[in-house]
Amino acid sequence: MPLSASPWWSPAIHADRRPFLLARQHIAGKLREFFAARDFVEVETPILQVSPGNETHLKAFATELERPDGTRATRYLHTSPEFTAKKLLAAGEKRLFTLARVFRNGERTGRHHPEFTMLEWYRAHESYEALMDDCVALLAATAEAVGTSVWRYGGQECDVALAPERLTVAEAFTRFVGIDLMATVGEGANDRDGLWNAAYDAGIRAAEDDTWADVFTRIMVEKVEPFLGLGRPTILCEYPISEAALARPKPSDPRVAERFELYVCAVELANAFGELTDADEQRRRFVGWMDEKERLYGERYPIDEDFLAALKVMPEASGIALGFDRLVMLASGARRIEDVIWAPVAG
Repeated sequence: MPLSASPWWSPAIHADRRPFLLARQHIAGKLREFFAARDFVEVETPILQVSPGNETHLKAFATELERPDGTRATRYLHTSPEFTAKKLLAAGEKRLFTLARVFRNGERTGRHHPEFTMLEWYRAHESYEALMDDCVALLAATAEAVGTSVWRYGGQECDVALAPERLTVAEAFTRFVGIDLMATVGEGANDRDGLWNAAYDAGIRAAEDDTWADVFTRIMVEKVEPFLGLGRPTILCEYPISEAALARPKPSDPRVAERFELYVCAVELANAFGELTDADEQRRRFVGWMDEKERLYGERYPIDEDFLAALKVMPEASGIALGFDRLVMLASGARRIEDVIWAPVAG
């Protein structure tokens, strides 16, 4: 029988990990200074939620709440602090951030952990372009905390002191795959067969029953993401509206959303939105995603009606979620995400 690996609390293992963990501490302190200097308030959000989020492929941890009268209700560990953060915007907060412990089931790789830390921040009455500027400054602050702006991961290198390249998703598909993505995107239904055939011609093998979204994701993972954030950071923006999640349409072209992602060394670090405040449209998206989740996985999560009510009074805003553990991993030179987590979850 093979010997099991030494536990994370083994003195020798901990000694190897400790420099990364101290880097985590320095970065967290620097980022709190960063937000304080910009008049953000740090908030805390409850982990137990009525709904963990309603995107199709998110897998949550469920538990049971026992009330004083003995009745019970299903509650979920949140996959993001987003719903609560937006309720606080509705309550009147203007600029807020949170370093929240979040939970996603079925995710454990060198870049994923079932319990991790999400850095989210929101700006009321400000555009999502302001978040792009935040990302530039935040990378610089992180580089200062670790003493270097040149980060390396997976054989790739990125100097985060350099201005990011801003690239639309359509431009990325043209550059890296030779596909005219927008020819398959409509304000209503997308052209699934058109994208499937284009992917096939580009050497990407999609299943016969793959949806447009499935094919889009395959192309992103195989042909686009490996080339982002190399040499300098990449801001990938203007996602097709069907991939908008909780983002609003771009006024100049409703086929795309006010959404961007930040990449460093081919690793996705952050996901940002010009926030959707149309509660009816958000409900429509939630229902559609849960219908697809039930088709694929045989389950669905409840919709947080309190969140939809808050959207009706929430101001125009922009918001962003950044994987704090990934940021520390890249900045400190760690090889895997568990190296920067003080006490990894038992497998």
